[in-house]
Amino acid sequence: MKETVLSMNKIHKRFTGVHALKGVDFELCEGEVHALVGENGAGKSTLMKTLTGIFPKDSGEVRYMGKRFNPRNPKEALEMGIGIIHQELNMMDHLTVAQNIFIGRESTKAKGLFINEKEQNRKTAELFSHLNMDIDPTETLGKLTVGKQQMVEIAKAVSHDLKILILDEPSAALTLTEIDELFNIMRELASQGVAMIYISHRMDEINQITDRVTVMRDGEYVGTAKTKEISKDEIINMMVGRVIYEQPKTKSNVPEDAETVLKINKLNAGKLVRDVSFSLKKGEIIGFAGLMGAGRTETARAIFGADKIESGTIEINGKPVRVKSPMEAVAHGIGYLSEDRKRYGLAVGLSVTDNSIIASYDDYERGLFIHAKKVEEITQSFVDKLQVKTPSLDQLLKNLSGGNQQKVVIAKWLIKNSQILIFDEPTRGIDVGAKSEIYALMNELAKEGKSIIMISSELPEVLRMSDRVVVMCEGRITGELDIKDATQESIMDYATMRD
Repeated sequence: MKETVLSMNKIHKRFTGVHALKGVDFELCEGEVHALVGENGAGKSTLMKTLTGIFPKDSGEVRYMGKRFNPRNPKEALEMGIGIIHQELNMMDHLTVAQNIFIGRESTKAKGLFINEKEQNRKTAELFSHLNMDIDPTETLGKLTVGKQQMVEIAKAVSHDLKILILDEPSAALTLTEIDELFNIMRELASQGVAMIYISHRMDEINQITDRVTVMRDGEYVGTAKTKEISKDEIINMMVGRVIYEQPKTKSNVPEDAETVLKINKLNAGKLVRDVSFSLKKGEIIGFAGLMGAGRTETARAIFGADKIESGTIEINGKPVRVKSPMEAVAHGIGYLSEDRKRYGLAVGLSVTDNSIIASYDDYERGLFIHAKKVEEITQSFVDKLQVKTPSLDQLLKNLSGGNQQKVVIAKWLIKNSQILIFDEPTRGIDVGAKSEIYALMNELAKEGKSIIMISSELPEVLRMSDRVVVMCEGRITGELDIKDATQESIMDYATMRD
């Protein structure tokens, strides 16, 4: 067994009315990649924040490199060799890569009056060589892909002579190629003795990259196991306290004579929506699959009126319609759950009620005022129906978990009585328990006659939920499969098919 570099024992942390950490234990060894998993709200982030000095712990002991460790802030933790890469990157897009890495500790020329850009670039190039990263130190950061920006953030942390690196949902916005690059860098760091804590909801990644798994639930430590000695189902059961089945759908649930509610014909919009044609039936879930940049989101935005349509037609319930704006789409019964719910789907600084009713204010006007009692009643009914976990309807959205935020977005469109729902990456950043609830909700909506277009980058999700799979590549539909004929291999064949 390698040397233990970190041990956290009986860690407690309370906030007003919430016992967030209840005697949690955690151990990390030199050069290992250790997964920390649990549902949203399990306490993972709070535990890491006590480790890096963002929150002071109430009780318990942390030992780092054999000594007691109580950093007062993240800067002090970083100086001691513990860095964290957050899911939302925190760098300056207008600066060069090298400037971002050495910001606040710049190399200077003689007399210290001017920054020595040449020396910074040289040091950055050496660092990248050490990590096997192929990035130009002089490139402006904003011109890099999200994946490359994340590599820069990792390099920046490593430049502080790290002993421990914490990665919080690092792959959420990465392509498959970028994930492979990330894992190669993590393996290189591990070979150099850097210990890593890997927080992720993606079970398949945990199996690929980690040595051990520690599970938390409701602020408590559940257990630790070697990754190769525990199954995915066992990990999920420890996380949620129940068995969750994720079997692929084997046949469509849609009757052959179901009416067509949406028909798209030769739709063109920008470079990534080229001659797109498909139809959607009542009660059907169509899964849109494809690699990043295939044009799936762009197609959804065009249908919803968020992007200008150059040519092509849209029919709803057999009648041609013109959709020039999201307002017109909503008027035609279309609801859109964006892949970036915090940017496009929610006002996180407003309450559950305000977010739920935001698309339907016109329906609840009473003269110059809103009918507050009716608004409260309808919001409460959907909060109950969707099982949104919130202490009150006045709770701010930013204080809810990702899964519950997503349910509020769904409530918004159900209150508006949208018949066609576009779910773009509906479970991104959501834990397995909340995923299961979203899946059950989508199936229930389909049974009620709602029609759903689901865009997902996770093939198991596509195979589990879809009645039919439409595959895109470089802006065009390259294949369409009934769910009984769909496999990961057949989908990937179409997803990589060029003209």
